[in-house]
Amino acid sequence: MNRELGVCYYPEHWPQEQWAEDARRMSDLGLKWVRIGEFAWSRIEPRPGQFDWEWLDRAIEVLGAHGLRVVLGTPTATPPKWVLDRHPDMLAVDADGRPRKFGSRRHYCFSHQGYREESARIVTEFVRRYGRSPHVGAWQTDNEYGCHDTVLSYSEAARRAFRDWLRARFAAPDRNDGDIGALNRAWGNIFWSMEYDDFDDIDLPNLTVTEPNPAHALAFRRFSSDQVASYNQMQAQIIRQHSDAPISHNYMGRVTEFDHYKVGADLDIATWDSYPLGFLEDRVGATAEMQRRFARQGDPDFQAFHHDLYRAVGRGRWWVMEQQPGPVNWAPYNPAPAPGMVRLWTWEAFAHGAEAVCFFRWRQAPFAQEQMHAGLLRPDNAEAEALPEIRQVAAEIAEAARVQPSSASVALIFDYDAEWAWDVQPHGKGLSYFGLVLDHYRALRRAGLSVDIVPPEVDAIEGYRLVLAPGLMHTPPALKEALKGSDATVLLGPRSGARDAHMSIPVPLPPAMPGFDVTVSRCESLRPDMPEAIDGGGCILGYREHLDSSAPALLSDELGRAVAIEEGNLIYMGACGDRAALDRLVAILCERADLPCANLSDGVRCRDTAAERFWFNYNLEPIDLDGVGHLPACGVLRQKLWA
Repeated sequence: MNRELGVCYYPEHWPQEQWAEDARRMSDLGLKWVRIGEFAWSRIEPRPGQFDWEWLDRAIEVLGAHGLRVVLGTPTATPPKWVLDRHPDMLAVDADGRPRKFGSRRHYCFSHQGYREESARIVTEFVRRYGRSPHVGAWQTDNEYGCHDTVLSYSEAARRAFRDWLRARFAAPDRNDGDIGALNRAWGNIFWSMEYDDFDDIDLPNLTVTEPNPAHALAFRRFSSDQVASYNQMQAQIIRQHSDAPISHNYMGRVTEFDHYKVGADLDIATWDSYPLGFLEDRVGATAEMQRRFARQGDPDFQAFHHDLYRAVGRGRWWVMEQQPGPVNWAPYNPAPAPGMVRLWTWEAFAHGAEAVCFFRWRQAPFAQEQMHAGLLRPDNAEAEALPEIRQVAAEIAEAARVQPSSASVALIFDYDAEWAWDVQPHGKGLSYFGLVLDHYRALRRAGLSVDIVPPEVDAIEGYRLVLAPGLMHTPPALKEALKGSDATVLLGPRSGARDAHMSIPVPLPPAMPGFDVTVSRCESLRPDMPEAIDGGGCILGYREHLDSSAPALLSDELGRAVAIEEGNLIYMGACGDRAALDRLVAILCERADLPCANLSDGVRCRDTAAERFWFNYNLEPIDLDGVGHLPACGVLRQKLWA
């Protein structure tokens, strides 16, 4: 597979006489892709129906003349003020009932029909003009769906659309309408006299006196996700009518409010925006000690986790559309990357199967909200610190053999619906599905394993020797049967099968796996200062289930109570474990699945391709690895697995 580099560029920010020199420098650097256009609506259509295409025509021609291929973004993430004046109720509304304002970006509600029509119109204009351009090699829909908490909107448009969505979900078999009785039964609305007489009685689950019905809240999460997916589908369908170029969207790190698999089903390539240092401070959930230690390198697993996730979302095709090259402007603290880290991040993406890595941005802007966000050039056009590392990667790409991706032996299921269910009902402060899955991913990586993240689908788990499915709050019967019947060693729990499709506790009690003698008789959440020791090493942290089973315990606490049960190919872990507990668990899983199990140093990680093993050192000090060699500080080493 070819590996290519690119950059994000905003020609509308710079004088036209500068564009050719910028394009020449990009080409000389070895860049192949340039993303443009995604925020340029006001320059393209400054007034309703009055278009100025000349500048964008010229920008695309200048870039193409220097051998650069354009990723053209649809500009719907930043509607101009005149669009809002046309549709003053198009703004999203937050959970406290306050409308978002104009003056930054993503200022729209996915449910607003008028804004959807405006979006369809501008996308149509874009693709009719550039759909057959020889220089437009790919498309990007919108920009960073969900960023800035913009999926969940409590607007009047969302209220109306949610009611229609519920009617369709609870359609009556004998008439063209919803069955409100079926909804009341599914949601348990007899509780607290919450029963409805009509779908038009149903409001959005915010501003309630205490917590809303969890079934109501989960349904609203699912509806909101479907609104993103249908909005993206609308754009993709328009683009395909006029262009054969592949279509992408740039997702973000730990933005889980919509189902990325569903959005990806209408796209050709998944891309994501990787900001290792910003994410470490902003959304990894790292301890203060870890934030200090990796402040200039980023979390050793967070980027890799998303590489593997978006490889699944893209069904094998994925890019990094925005790679951090220097300090960002939006995190609580914004240090510069350590020398070597931009090169490491780039090669790590390629090792995980990226087709392209594009850096954000070409030149640092001297104005507006992102003026403190570094680029490859400073505002005065001098090279910024990262550019020599990118030049080095470009030279290495030109000389090196192609990276051939390969499937891993380990699959880790990630389910957006489970993330919403945990968020609706975490049962304990700080408990999260994303955190649980990331903790298991970290343990697998510490064991030296390559991992494929997969959706919660029957076909997705086939062919693996080890499958991990922690925390799948609702586990459909077909998936239960597939996991039980798999040839793989399978890890379940905690909270697997803990709720039915409408957020009620099922009977038989969970996990209710066919032919698996384990019942969760009670569950509890624990204070952070109440860890419970596991016999032989490790602790239970935060959440624990009490397991009834006639099968012998695989792991027990110091009082002899079962923590994990094994029967056949299934292992059920009825607790959230600390690092030591998860490392023990992964070692057991590797033994059962006949997989090698290493014990890597902190900050050292590896990833296998078809013929090579890539080693990455996230530490500020070099490390000598037995049988591998010298791994420089913030460095990369490629090891041939076979000739």
